[in-house]
Amino acid sequence: MISQEWRTLFWVGLSVLFALSLWFSASVIAPELIRFWDITSQLEAWLSASVPLGFVVGAFCSAYFGMADRFHSRKVFAISALSGSFFNGILIFVDQALLGILLRVLTGVCLAGVYPIAVKILSQWFPRKRGLAIGILIAALTLGSSLPHFVLMFFSSFQWQFVLITSSVLSILSAIIIYFIVKDPTITPTKTPFSITLIHQVVKNKPVMLANYGYFGHMWELYAMWTWLPTFLAASFYNNSPGVSPWIIAFSSFLSIGIAGGIGCVLGGIISDKIGRANLTMISMMISAICSILIGFTYGQVIWLTLAVSFIWGMTVISDSAQFSAAVSEVSDSSYVGTALTFQMCIGFLITIFSINLIPVSQKIMGWEWVFTLLAIGPILGIVSMVKFKYYELTAIGGNKNEDTATRI
Repeated sequence: MISQEWRTLFWVGLSVLFALSLWFSASVIAPELIRFWDITSQLEAWLSASVPLGFVVGAFCSAYFGMADRFHSRKVFAISALSGSFFNGILIFVDQALLGILLRVLTGVCLAGVYPIAVKILSQWFPRKRGLAIGILIAALTLGSSLPHFVLMFFSSFQWQFVLITSSVLSILSAIIIYFIVKDPTITPTKTPFSITLIHQVVKNKPVMLANYGYFGHMWELYAMWTWLPTFLAASFYNNSPGVSPWIIAFSSFLSIGIAGGIGCVLGGIISDKIGRANLTMISMMISAICSILIGFTYGQVIWLTLAVSFIWGMTVISDSAQFSAAVSEVSDSSYVGTALTFQMCIGFLITIFSINLIPVSQKIMGWEWVFTLLAIGPILGIVSMVKFKYYELTAIGGNKNEDTATRI
């Protein structure tokens, strides 16, 4: 018989999968929106960067006011998912670029009340085996982020509005599941609310900041890769075979980001418990950096070669995400671990805005063959930080890792 904990993990993971379909719902139909809204080249990149920007704003506000601690977690999740569904859905009635981008920012704000809250809910249900549970949750996040590509794969002949409507309906289902099906845990953990006054303690903690630097390098690569890999695949496939079906491109994007990423998340969580968090993050970042350099050499080549590299990249670019926050929680003082994790997440997503905007500008100069090498800078610097962090992992943590602290991405 399946325990209540694992049933909760299934339903929370499904809710996150559905709600996170809002993240890239507009990105996958960007060409149609660019034409319909008459978006200028200066605003084009912000169509994709708007959601991370909103997420950063929402995460800071939510943490500062202690929403996750002051209010019922499932209610916050449900209201956020419903609000995100609304802002995403009314895009079909918008005919101005600035208003559309503003709605995407608001969608990101709402998602800040979905994913972090899901992490808290699972952390309550899983005082043990939390590393694997959060890894599975991140797999759901990854699949959810790539879900619009899956929708586009089967309904590419429909109007672009259908993708927005589908993701909004899925987000409504997410709210229903989390509110009516998921149960509250019997025991709640000690509160660790965000506090501005504690940030200086976080910054002064060297091992915490080393883990943060590793995470920042990881985030420099992750969302820029997720955002622009589908565009690269389309350009590469059409260059090699002008008659390639849009279905193949949509499937390749879903496979490389969703399926590969989901596998990478679960494997990363399992392996890190055996070889250590620092080792797992260094291996993942090394492979993902190599892939970001190699992927350009496959541009215009046979489709299977490009797809093979993108699949490996999709696995390794996300497989280490959970371990950075787990590392921070292990070397932070309990009095400010909430602040440390919030600081890490917010700065990490803020960095994604710059890398997302950098790719389209640089692509015009460097071409698809070389532009993704810019993303390798992040994981390379991240490896340097995690090499230094490993010393603290061995001395401060040793072999006695506490799975209870493996919390957030």
